[in-house]
Formats: sequence, C-alpha cells, structure tokens
Amino acid sequence: MNFPVKICDNYSLVERNTLGLPSTARYYAEANTVAELQSALAFAREKQLPVIPLGGGSNVVLGDFLDALVVHVNLKGKTVLSRDQDCVRVRAEAGENWHEFVLWSLDNQAYGLENLSLIPGNVGAAPIQNIGAYGVELTDSFVSLEAMNLESGQVEYFDRQSCRFGYRDSVFKREKRDQYIIVAVTLDLDATLKPNLGYGQLGDLLARRLGDQAPSAVDISRAVCDIRREKLPDPSEVGNAGSFFKNPEVSPSEMDRLKQEYPNIVAYPLGQNWKLAAGWLIDQAGLKGEREGCVGTYQKQALVLVNHGGATGRDVLSFSRQVQQKVNEKFGVQLEREPRLYMDDDKIPL
Repeated sequence: MNFPVKICDNYSLVERNTLGLPSTARYYAEANTVAELQSALAFAREKQLPVIPLGGGSNVVLGDFLDALVVHVNLKGKTVLSRDQDCVRVRAEAGENWHEFVLWSLDNQAYGLENLSLIPGNVGAAPIQNIGAYGVELTDSFVSLEAMNLESGQVEYFDRQSCRFGYRDSVFKREKRDQYIIVAVTLDLDATLKPNLGYGQLGDLLARRLGDQAPSAVDISRAVCDIRREKLPDPSEVGNAGSFFKNPEVSPSEMDRLKQEYPNIVAYPLGQNWKLAAGWLIDQAGLKGEREGCVGTYQKQALVLVNHGGATGRDVLSFSRQVQQKVNEKFGVQLEREPRLYMDDDKIPL
C-alpha cells in the first residue's frame, strides 16, 4: 500500500524532545494535515505498530529505541469562531505552540490564558494533562476538542464532561489512553479582562511594578513569563521537561499529620483535600541541586529534573525513582511523575 505521508525509518528524536535524550524511532512521520495523520495511522495499523504522538516533545521521557511509529503532529491554524460582549470562542489546531497561541489570544482581545503563558509544548498536549499555572487551568475555558481515533482514523468530538478533567489529569491519561490523537481544541475566552492574581508571587510582582495601577493582560503575561524564566531553565540551554512531578494531593487527616511534623510545610486547599508543593518536599529532602551522573535536580527549582549532557531515558527514570523514594521515606508521600514515559523495552508505551 502507498501512503501519501512520508515515512522515515530509524529516525533520530534527539532534536524532538526538550530533555535532549538520544532516541531513535523505528518509523517516523510528520503529519501536517488531517489526511496525512490518517495516512500515518493506516501505516501503523498495516505494520501492527504502536503509535506515539509527539508535539513539542516537552513532556516525554524517551528510551533509546522506540519500536513504534512516532508521529509528529504538526497541524496548524488559529481562528476566532465567534465574539459577543462577554465571550470570544477560539479554535487552535494541535500543532500550534502553546505560548504563541496565548499571545495570539491576547492580540485578539480574548482573555483568560495570560496566567498560562510560557508553558512549554503544543496545544494538542494541553487537554491531556489539563495544564495549569498561577491559579488557572485549561478546563476553566475549555469547550471541546477534536481527536482522531487511532483504530478507525475517524475524528471524534469530546466536550468538557466527556474529557473528565482533574488536577493534571483527563480521560486521555486513563480510560482513553493511547486511543486518540488530539487534532484541535476549542475554548471560550473572556471578551474583557478578569485578572486572576490570587497566586501570591504573581500579585506581589505586579504590585511592585505597577503600584495601584490595574494590570493589563500583557502585564500579567509578562510577569508570569519572568517568574517562570527565573525558576525554570531554558530547554535550549539545559535539557529538561519542565515540572517533573505533580503536586501530591493528601487527605485532611494526612495534612494534619504532616503539619504537626513540619509546621512550615507548603500546601494549598484543593476541595476537601490539600495539595502539597512537590518542589518544597524535594527541597526539604535535601535533593535540590543534587546530581547523579548526567541527571540532577535544577539548582533553582527542585521540581525540575535536568539533563546535564549525555543522559539517557533510563538515567532520567532511575534518578526520578530515587527522588520519589527519598521523599516517600521522609514524608510518607508518594510523588507522581508528570512526563509520559516511552521506553525501548516496552512494546506498549508506559
């Protein structure tokens, strides 16, 4: 069978993941259109290969060799679908860079994403883990998404309820895992700015810069970018996948225990439960700036694991397990990794 999309074999992915890990895909395709994506999936079905979708490569840990078809989802397009005095409905295709999409939305007087500025990755990855930062989550503005069924090649629609969003979670990380590739996302944004400055560091920075003057959306976006750049390394300079661990959720009774042992513990209310600051836990476990071989925690933010050069996916996985073990030994709290693992000795992605 002939496939209209170009299929490459033994393709290096070292430039396709922000950790800079050496990895080779048995097959690789770049899908610039829905038709090319369907063609790539048909190739995988014919070869009976698992499919690994890859966007910006910012939330993955790759093994040395992936016996799979890796598809770079490069669908592009941003559109204002409708506008009234309250709401601006926008649609972005999966291959759009997330931060560029945020800036585009502000240019189009569509507000609500400014707190999510400079989050690495592409639009298609955003709903999978319900990205969030500085008091805002994707689900706050989410309307629907379009996703291609890997088995049928057909595009299906998911509304907010069917996505079953949670904290850094969605149905695509659970029941629908490895069954769909997201191709586009639709959001309802605000026609007038409603600043969310509840995150202390953000509010404090804007107060220092602007005094009593009300911030614009661009002011907020720039402040968020400055905070992120201060704490997080640039992947073009130091290989990393951003925040490597989720902030763990604990029950009220567990929070009481931790508070008694560690009165200065950093935590935030999350419904009936509490969300702990994973970076604080790692720091207090004595791991900030620690290094083993080529992998370590970032000296300015313990939540970030970095590749100092020469690390493999197994090195990153091994070090992350040590971090989890030491935090669990000290606090009795289990950290959960954020990035998706794709390892060479696993026929099905982890």
